Amino acid sequence: MGNGNFIRMSRRGLMFQARTRWLLVGLALLFSLMLFMYLLECAPQTDGNGSLPGIVGESLGKEYYQALLQEQEEHYQTRAASLKRQIAQLKQELQEMSDKLKSLQEKKSPRVNSMGYQGTKEQASNDLLQFLHSQIDKAEVSTGAKLPSEYGVIPFESFTSMKVFQLEMGLTRHPEEKPVRKDKRDELVEVIEAGLEVINNPDEDDDDDDDGLGERQLYNENDFIEGYYRTERDKGTQYELFYKKTDGMEYRHVTLFRPFGPLMKVKSETVDISRSVINIIVPLAGRTETFAQFMQNFRDVCIHQDRRIHLTVVYFGQDGLSEVKSILDSVARETDFHNYTLVSLNEEFNRGRGLDMGARAWEKGEVLMFFCDVDIYFTAEFLNSCRLNAEPGKKVFYPVVFSLYNPAIVYANQDMPPPVEQQLVHKKDSGFWRDFGFGMTCQYRTDFLTVGGFDLEVKGWGGEDVHLYRKYLHGDLIVIRTPVPGLFHLWHEKHCADELTPEQYRMCIQSKAMNEASHSHLGMLVFREEIETHLRKQAYRTNSEAVG
Repeated sequence: MGNGNFIRMSRRGLMFQARTRWLLVGLALLFSLMLFMYLLECAPQTDGNGSLPGIVGESLGKEYYQALLQEQEEHYQTRAASLKRQIAQLKQELQEMSDKLKSLQEKKSPRVNSMGYQGTKEQASNDLLQFLHSQIDKAEVSTGAKLPSEYGVIPFESFTSMKVFQLEMGLTRHPEEKPVRKDKRDELVEVIEAGLEVINNPDEDDDDDDDGLGERQLYNENDFIEGYYRTERDKGTQYELFYKKTDGMEYRHVTLFRPFGPLMKVKSETVDISRSVINIIVPLAGRTETFAQFMQNFRDVCIHQDRRIHLTVVYFGQDGLSEVKSILDSVARETDFHNYTLVSLNEEFNRGRGLDMGARAWEKGEVLMFFCDVDIYFTAEFLNSCRLNAEPGKKVFYPVVFSLYNPAIVYANQDMPPPVEQQLVHKKDSGFWRDFGFGMTCQYRTDFLTVGGFDLEVKGWGGEDVHLYRKYLHGDLIVIRTPVPGLFHLWHEKHCADELTPEQYRMCIQSKAMNEASHSHLGMLVFREEIETHLRKQAYRTNSEAVG
């Protein structure tokens, strides 16, 4: 940047010299004309209307030359005033360039600051700072963007201090792995340390100061809980970091942005989720055994660990309704938990209508809602992620679920599949990130109602969640899309009804195919006959050699 300043200063200096030469020439000409006019005034007068000698003097009088001189004088006065203004402007620019040059010369040599990168804000040129800030302004950090489809949003990758949960795995990467690449490992370590620097050394304008009430609590690497990052390839990388002390419910949230250069703090805030209640809404028809399993997970996580939960079950039809009531009553008696609502609809199952009815059944004002299916397993950590990543009027949270494969195929080499709790692992052969599913979501009730809720014209399986997701993409709210380690879709037999529309039926079959097993397991099933043939040939060859 320094070479550019010197070049611009040199060019302006040459322009200043050229304009000065023209000014001197103009002033010399003006002086000559004024001298000529003075001599003319001093010349001897002739009688009456006598004319100057010569041919021209005989036809033109003295008044003509005086008018001509007056016109020329006014012209050069105007020109001189313009040149004076340009000279003043050039002097001002020259002074500014001189001040900048002096400032650059007085700068100290670059040094590494506490954020881990070279230089300080004062050492960076105004042009660079303006560029970096423009990258933040253009990036989707503080405001959302109107996107054309459900695949337009840039998803986050999530990470802890030890592992990265990545959405795009292909056939070689793993859904959960340690950051083995040095650049990725160094990047995440730097980001976590930068977040700690922001929290432990807040600026005066930060909104998370302790206002002088007691000694500030210092955070360290062990207080880092989870983070998310995503890269807008033409702007930079955004980081969302969460820290928490083990003995409290206050989270520290830091947003950082790397505009293909040094990290820049976007905001630092305190997030208190101690009073944040989640209304978990579950639409249901039949499947009472699965509901009993769901309530076991609900009891362990929501009642025994969290307790800031309200459960709303929207049940369709009469068949199985009494069993659902019995399960809810049993849990209430055993745990003294009564924060639940059962809505009964005597009609055909419609997931969108069930979630819509569950949202409208809440009559206590604003609340955070988690739209959940009965075959979803979640952890207490996920509930906190739900609270941290949804904000009324600003953000909706669309986590990517880890969908488990058919345990009969995954654990075919065992006598029977292990308990569900032992199946909850992030492995290539055990499941996949369900990036085509948009049904599990955390959002506030007012945002859901403002956007218009579900399209209730959608009947049967699938489609209603995509319509709602697209509404948010076309609006002004930020959509947080990321895989989360604490949310699992349990495998179950899937039936695609004949009355579905062609699009719904295609989506249902696609989901059914992807739910069964991994690429390698499906391949083993396809080529099972060839494998068995090969084993028979091997056994025959072995027997023949033994006989011979």
